[in-house]
Amino acid sequence: MISRRHLLQSAGAAGAAALLPSLARAQSAATMLTPGVPNGIASYAVMGKLPGKQPLIQLADRPPNYEAPLEYFQTPITPNDKFFVRYHLADIPEVKVETYKIKVDGDGASNSFELTLDDLKKMPAVEIAAVNQCSGNRRGLSIPHVPGVEWGYGAMGCAKWKGVKLKDVLAKAGVKKETIEVAFNGADGPVIDKTPDFIKSVPLWRAMDDSTIIAYEMNGQPLPHFNGFPARLVVPGWTGTYWMKHLIHIDVRTTPQGGFWMKPAYRIPVGEFPVRDRFITQEDATSTPITEIVVNSLITSHRDGAKVKAGKVAVSGLAWDGGYGIGKVEVSTDGGKTWTSAKLGQDLGKFAFRPWSFDVQAKRGKTTVMVTATNTIGQTQVSKLLFNGAGYHNNVMQSITLSA
Repeated sequence: MISRRHLLQSAGAAGAAALLPSLARAQSAATMLTPGVPNGIASYAVMGKLPGKQPLIQLADRPPNYEAPLEYFQTPITPNDKFFVRYHLADIPEVKVETYKIKVDGDGASNSFELTLDDLKKMPAVEIAAVNQCSGNRRGLSIPHVPGVEWGYGAMGCAKWKGVKLKDVLAKAGVKKETIEVAFNGADGPVIDKTPDFIKSVPLWRAMDDSTIIAYEMNGQPLPHFNGFPARLVVPGWTGTYWMKHLIHIDVRTTPQGGFWMKPAYRIPVGEFPVRDRFITQEDATSTPITEIVVNSLITSHRDGAKVKAGKVAVSGLAWDGGYGIGKVEVSTDGGKTWTSAKLGQDLGKFAFRPWSFDVQAKRGKTTVMVTATNTIGQTQVSKLLFNGAGYHNNVMQSITLSA
């Protein structure tokens, strides 16, 4: 069904050459890094170019982990060729559509069957705009620094995903009343046997939600190879760890999935972050799986230290959360003493980036601009990092300095 090749082999000679660091690209990457990430990152980060992608900040190539620069977030929909890339396993599949199948089975399924891509496309289609954000986005800003891919702001993107509702596929399986979780596996695999395969599960209630889909299109085009071609799971409002790429297996379960990537990986302390709907079957006395994206915002019009003309400066950016919707975005230019509401832009749906804009009066010298977002259920950003050893859920209010 699938021929496996290492990343540089599948990328071809041109792609391999693009990944080779050069002094010029290393210097370029250093200017693209998010302020506050560990100093050592500049020594190895380069602007790498994967097939089908614009240059991205290459933080690792085996497995490929490529971050989008701040400049790629000028619109609420992130173009496919500017979308970040995140993998856990280094053996990346080259999938042939003609032989591609998704196997659906499990002890919670009354029926076992296989679906081809054509089968999926014959089912009723839906489209949803949603943010795909790595659980560790902004990990590199943790103080003290923590292990893992040292992401800055750009391990995220928002796209319009088209596919079929997962619950319509599960209806064909005949879900038994004892079912509690649905697990997923993708075609990418480990290079060595001792590395655990990347398998994730979601609670049945989340699998049956209308927004959870198996997507085969991204922004009106077939999924890019490095974003999960030919089909991937999309779980709007939840962090990207559940968005299984190159989906090949759906396991309907009456018991909790017990693999490494559910526990001990991707866990947060119980009660540390606001989560409305919990993943009870995977929770224990001290930790719970990371699930909902926390409310957050980002200034995208200017980098920290940007030079501007004194007077009115149009500052803009994006805000997002776990699917409750952005209620307001506020800006402060006096260190957080007072806040003024920004203007919200186009609403593409509660799971999407929400653009915002604000006119700052920049005086000669330096002007500090802070931004914070609040969602429709009252959750807001924090002024001080809620530290955890994995570097998850960093939603500290952003602050930049403009020099006039």
